[in-house]
Amino acid sequence: MGTNVRRPAADRWLDRDWGPGAEPRLRRPWLQGLSFNAATPDHIRIRLLDMDRNRELGLGLYVLARRDLPTAVIDAAIGHPDRRVRGQLTEVPACFALSTAQWSRLVLGEPSGARRQLMLQAAGDARRELTPQAYARLAADPCGPVREELARLPALPLPLRLALLADPLPRVRAAACEATPWRALDDESRARLAADPAPVVRTAVTLARHEEVPLTAAFFDIAHGAGRLVEGHRLDRDLARRLCADPDPSHRRSLARNPYLDPDLVRVLAADPDHEVRLAVSTRPELTEEQRASVPVDIDPRLIRRPIPWVVALHDDEDAMRHLAGSAHLLLRSSVALARRLPPDVVERLARDEDRVVRLFLAERCDDAPADMLLEVWQWWNGSISTPDRPYGHPNFPRRDLLRHADDPHPRLRQLAIDDPDSTPALVERFGRDEDAEVRLRAATDPRLSADSVVRMLDDPDSCVRAMAARHPRVPVPVLIGLLGCEATAGAAARNPALPVAVMDRMTGQW
Repeated sequence: MGTNVRRPAADRWLDRDWGPGAEPRLRRPWLQGLSFNAATPDHIRIRLLDMDRNRELGLGLYVLARRDLPTAVIDAAIGHPDRRVRGQLTEVPACFALSTAQWSRLVLGEPSGARRQLMLQAAGDARRELTPQAYARLAADPCGPVREELARLPALPLPLRLALLADPLPRVRAAACEATPWRALDDESRARLAADPAPVVRTAVTLARHEEVPLTAAFFDIAHGAGRLVEGHRLDRDLARRLCADPDPSHRRSLARNPYLDPDLVRVLAADPDHEVRLAVSTRPELTEEQRASVPVDIDPRLIRRPIPWVVALHDDEDAMRHLAGSAHLLLRSSVALARRLPPDVVERLARDEDRVVRLFLAERCDDAPADMLLEVWQWWNGSISTPDRPYGHPNFPRRDLLRHADDPHPRLRQLAIDDPDSTPALVERFGRDEDAEVRLRAATDPRLSADSVVRMLDDPDSCVRAMAARHPRVPVPVLIGLLGCEATAGAAARNPALPVAVMDRMTGQW
């Protein structure tokens, strides 16, 4: 047979040492690449978590840097001995992959009270709930700061919050009092809390009953962190009037958002020299369109926009959405566009909004966004961290009749032709030579791309195209082995789904 006999592809993998004898400069990119490889089996991902003991590697942190974590990997991370790995589960995007039961196990599994408190705080910050059993166990936790943190959770069942009002630690009682609506307490509970021997609890009572007894200037001046009280608490009129002239603009900005503020004081703040104060006034819910328009504000459409809470609270009110969608105020329309469902006439209005961020919000958040607007947004937006699959992944995004874009001068539209059910391998090959790097990148993700084109694109002038070509399953085995042997391409090649599991096993067998 001689030396010209072509060996099976599986044999060619034997030409390199993939285990602990491999060059250290290659092993790090290999293992990082495996962390992101969609074809990496769960048992190897779990092994990578264990290899995270080496702080210079940080492999487990790569493994957990995704929303679609397999259940087995999450469970392994929850029980991992390294607290850095467990802590990574509380970070975005991993925290969204955990179920209620998994969050509960993560919090309860921490051996120290300080760590349970941190995990509980992370769950609250991510607005994630726990199981009823977990809440009950944490309410009896021997660590006071854990019970204090628990008392502040919005999702804590009311019976447990009421029970914490009788906790032996004053700070826990105070936290439970601040988080419990005063109207939910009976007369006996109110009297007991008002007579509590701990000053911190009596302070909490003053804050909790602010709607019945407004906060006074005397209390405000001695309260710890008094600035946080300005926005959400009912204030004595003398105090509110004093704060209208407060030299600290942050206090005036908070006051401008206070829902209890008297109309004449709202008018005072509407003429405030600080633009942010006037902007806060202009978004108050009680203003008419005429009053809103009379507040002198200049909104930069390029700045980050945060939803207005009272508008978000009305998302299920179709009449309110219809009214607010017609507002001249940009921030109100933006907040409406974030609703998951909207009436057809509201969708039509917002889809034609002159402000493109309003259209973007509609594309990202509203399930009723129309196809033509999604296509328009796609031409200039590729997805965000919070909604990486929009607008392209929106259920209303057009999926047919896309071949008409094959010769479109706009590269974002042109590349969509590949997605048409009637597209051909010839079109993929053509796009692999397109003048625009993004179109070539899209072609490099298509499984129909020929092996010859894949190899050619490994020398593409664009680094992203080269990296995507290295991940293509049609890379010939000898070429893939060569890519894995080069430090510059090892990481991208390790993400190739055609990499044999046996080789992955050798790569992660031992560090």
